[in-house]
Amino acid sequence: MKSAVETLNPTRVRLTVEVPFEELKDSLDAAYKKINQQVTVPGFRKGKIPARVIDQRFGRGAVLEEAVNDALPKLYQSAVEEGELNVLGQPEVDITDLKDNELLAFTAEVDVRPEIEIPDYSGIEVEVDAAEVSDEDIDSAVEQLRERFASTSVVERAAAEGDVVKVDLEAKIDGEVLEDGVAQGVDYTIGSGELLDGIDEAVTGLEAGGSTTFTSELKGGSGAGQEAEVSVTVESVSARELPELDDDFAQLASEFDTLEEMREDSRKRLADQKKYDQATQAQEKVLDALLELTEVPVPEKLLADEIESRKHNLVNHQLGQLGLDLASYLKMQDKSEEEFENELKEQAEKGIRTQFVLDELVSKEKLNVSQEELTEHLMRRAQSSGMSPDQFAQAVVEGGQVPMLVGEVARGKALATVVESVTVKDTNGEVVDMSDEDETDEADESGESEAAAEAEASEGAAEAAQDKDDKGEKSGS
Repeated sequence: MKSAVETLNPTRVRLTVEVPFEELKDSLDAAYKKINQQVTVPGFRKGKIPARVIDQRFGRGAVLEEAVNDALPKLYQSAVEEGELNVLGQPEVDITDLKDNELLAFTAEVDVRPEIEIPDYSGIEVEVDAAEVSDEDIDSAVEQLRERFASTSVVERAAAEGDVVKVDLEAKIDGEVLEDGVAQGVDYTIGSGELLDGIDEAVTGLEAGGSTTFTSELKGGSGAGQEAEVSVTVESVSARELPELDDDFAQLASEFDTLEEMREDSRKRLADQKKYDQATQAQEKVLDALLELTEVPVPEKLLADEIESRKHNLVNHQLGQLGLDLASYLKMQDKSEEEFENELKEQAEKGIRTQFVLDELVSKEKLNVSQEELTEHLMRRAQSSGMSPDQFAQAVVEGGQVPMLVGEVARGKALATVVESVTVKDTNGEVVDMSDEDETDEADESGESEAAAEAEASEGAAEAAQDKDDKGEKSGS
């Protein structure tokens, strides 16, 4: 077999392959065997029809077509390996010559991972928020804890901000009550903004038994995104009472004996959180700076697939669970369809570029993933998915997703390598040490950072493209 590679652009090649006919012998034998099992010829037992009879009755062309379809995936894969290509997705195959007992020739155009040159990134400098904890931060944290331990008691007066009202609601559009537009006995804290726009003004000043109507744009359900007339009746009004800030409260709300000890613990927790946020922020900014420095061509087909995948996930999963369609979502976001499509394309392109760059860094830095690292990452992913580690691990293995998880961990390590090599300063001008393993590892593998999310979001498209290639390309012929 002879093969040659022609580079069409940085992300696409054309393979030209010529195969001597004797190399098709196994596929021809398999074709005759398959046809033998599918047809019947009077005078011959099924499966025992001679090749010459099959040629006469059904035509040599049918046999050749079956043989070529059987041989093409293996011939293509051999040409890919010979050309040392890192291909993505299904090839477009065109048979250019087929001479019986002489030659098979075909071309195959396919996307490939681009060759990426990682520039010197040691000069990158980014600024992150200072990890300072103020007394106001502690006061806010303690106040939130205090809110959680608030008690309520029914009062005989008009509702005011901060009160908890129990309400009945009924939503109508064009005079018709929505099928899912009735709710009874809903507890709502006035001023929280957690229910419907306009409800705060509507219920403020009402006593138990009072009713009114107001207009609001529905956020979910069958009428999502539409203006509705909402009737609200107040069943009861309860005042919230906050506990006193003293040692008794500390003992009630924590494992500490004094309020001062509880505040010090809050200071430590807030400091840890801010350091974690700082590490995550550094990752995102360093990644953006690295992408800015690196030229990364993006295969058009892969980009189109990634855009479609993200859109499908948003419309059919995220919005579907909220009872929203795309039109309602765009109206709520105050975006045109064109703006949405442009944003989606930008996000998808960044995700693919992120994966390519981090994968190249993994290769360049010869980074490996240990079993311990993989297990830790698996447990984090299991926690975020709401599954037990055993259930998640089983699903990963059955779905053949172990390589994907390994890739996620490796990319996290690659990004950490870059972050530790650049200059990170806080808003006070102080250099931030990013070599703390515990903090950076958590930020790398949490999946909460934009950097990790971008790399993982686009992994599906690239892995799927690679998977399609691995499974064979018969349909391309």
